Amino acid sequence: MASEKMLKALNEQLNFEYESANYYLAMGAYCADEDFEGIENFFMVQADEERFHARKFYDYINDRDGRVKISSMEEPKNEFSSIKDAFETALAHEKKVTERINNLMKLAHEENDYATISFLNWFVDEQVEEEATMKTIIAKLERIGDSPQGLFMLNKELGSRTFTPGE
Repeated sequence: MASEKMLKALNEQLNFEYESANYYLAMGAYCADEDFEGIENFFMVQADEERFHARKFYDYINDRDGRVKISSMEEPKNEFSSIKDAFETALAHEKKVTERINNLMKLAHEENDYATISFLNWFVDEQVEEEATMKTIIAKLERIGDSPQGLFMLNKELGSRTFTPGE
């Protein structure tokens, strides 16, 4: 069984993962309103991934004889000045998630909780990928600039993204 302190921290992260899903839903809604269905799809898949991450925490807490506790969520940012602003907001959010995962890992090490360290390793790797993805898209948006054709091509590219649990 994990310590009460660890279970509390894991529950906080579970709830933050659901909050993250709402952030991406808000970004998707903005893109839909701007008629960028492909980029909307990207953010909707991102929201699916965050709910998948929350479910991993949910299952892990239960496996460690803990009690899952769902809390209220902060309202996400709903307005963006551009598609690039939405992705910059996403990157800033992912950096916050990375910081939270690192803090969980630090606590697990302090408590010599090797099961939780093993569990969190997946999330450490996932955050490297999440930040890299957002940085790559921002770099593409910077190269595109004001080019409608470039934005059209990126919209089409991001529209092909699908959700595959575990990836």
